[in-house]
Amino acid sequence: FDTFQPFRFFKSPHFSYKIPRETPEDFSKDFYLRYIETLPVNNSPEVLGLHANAEIGYYTSSARHTWHLLVQMQPSVASQLHGDGDSGVSPLTEVIGKTREKIPASYDVARLRRDVEMTPTNIVLLQELERFNNLIERMRTSLETLSKALTGEVGMSAECEEVSRALDSAVIPTSWRLFAPATKKNLPNWLLHLERRNSQYQHWVGEGEPKVVWLSGLHVPESYLTALVQTTCRKHWWPLDKSTLFTSVTQYADSSEAPKLDEGCLVEGLFLEGAAWDREGQCLARQRPGELVVGMPLLKVTPVEAHRLKVTNTLLTPVYTTSERRNAMGQGLVFEAHLNTTLHLSHWVLQGVALLLNTD
Repeated sequence: FDTFQPFRFFKSPHFSYKIPRETPEDFSKDFYLRYIETLPVNNSPEVLGLHANAEIGYYTSSARHTWHLLVQMQPSVASQLHGDGDSGVSPLTEVIGKTREKIPASYDVARLRRDVEMTPTNIVLLQELERFNNLIERMRTSLETLSKALTGEVGMSAECEEVSRALDSAVIPTSWRLFAPATKKNLPNWLLHLERRNSQYQHWVGEGEPKVVWLSGLHVPESYLTALVQTTCRKHWWPLDKSTLFTSVTQYADSSEAPKLDEGCLVEGLFLEGAAWDREGQCLARQRPGELVVGMPLLKVTPVEAHRLKVTNTLLTPVYTTSERRNAMGQGLVFEAHLNTTLHLSHWVLQGVALLLNTD
């Protein structure tokens, strides 16, 4: 450290975090203990180089986790199975009925396999529809079994008990999560997400591949991006193992303004965490207070040859499925997007900048 220029870890209007400068004989244990006592008890996130929103996100996550534990401590739904005295219908039965009404019809994948052209993207569509059919069939079967268990036609199994508790707490049953993409949404928001997924599939089946793809509505979004690379490589006779994806943020706010691309695709529904997006400068900007997640304009995804890709002043930003990002197995990372920046890359790394396909 420079003797004539004190090094400050962080400086605020109220306190300066620095190494104390005193005479050598004062450098004793008691001196340092007295200096430590002068440090503030509560330190803001800025002391560690983080944005003030990091503290908001931490307390929000803690409150959500506490609320989830309180919901789990509620009494069992068994006391509600007899219903009220007026209608004779239990609240759980009403939830089952409303949920069954929102389950879409299954797709005839066998017929589609005969009718559609076997392009890489259409193969991804067929795989998505198979997974979607498995999910809605699981939902339909478990709800029918639970309805019979409530009327005494069959016994109440452990799975039925788990589904009943989940419906009563407005969370997604574990048996459904096994057939669904990763999510942190509650049951009502997840059902809305399911309806939008079905709408995208119907548009894809009826009118062809959409000009703007909602990656959040795909069970395995990385498979669709791989299919884009395969399609372009077949068209230009590129080696598949030497091709990659280049992304750029467009000026289009929604799909109604976007044109149809000859190669690649436009992606909607991305959310930026850890930073804001400057639409005029087309680059990353510092977060505004209180805005933890911001919506992004449409993202253009273009397959290119890897040796031709030269980027500068660009942050290679990971795109995750949920705000949990990656688990211990590395699952959750979809791809990496290129975002322009005027600041050093280390600043955004410290801020934990990432793109999300789904919000909580």
